[in-house]
Amino acid sequence: MSKFHDSHKVILIADDDEDDRLLFFLDAVEDLNLPAAVEAACDGQELLHTLDKNKGRLPDMIFLDINMPVKNGFDCLAEIRSREDALKEVKIIMLSTSKSPDNIELCHKLGADFYAVKPSSFQGLKDLLQKVFEIDWNSMQKSGNRFLLA
Repeated sequence: MSKFHDSHKVILIADDDEDDRLLFFLDAVEDLNLPAAVEAACDGQELLHTLDKNKGRLPDMIFLDINMPVKNGFDCLAEIRSREDALKEVKIIMLSTSKSPDNIELCHKLGADFYAVKPSSFQGLKDLLQKVFEIDWNSMQKSGNRFLLA
């Protein structure tokens, strides 16, 4: 990951759906003119490899899909949160098509900061990203009733 102006956030998205990753997500960030640089990984293993090779510049947040080949989002989340370095403090938003209460609860237990159901529209994704960028991460307390982004 390259160095960006301090006002820019570095976002890493891991999603095996190329359209969601490259078209939908990147276009939404650009359309909103968010101060962010986006890097993408096609699965959890590639995400972890990217994080390990760029230890000098951690992302500000990771959007992590659950259902991916090679290494799924649950395993990836658990591995990141079990680390003993600064990576375990990176904000992680689970972004999945699943509305399963079991999946949501497991993500909460594994240490995700938020869980969001993938919006079905481009405008819905833009609204979600805008909401994430407006979060005051420094004063936020993680709680069960504010875990699900709607």
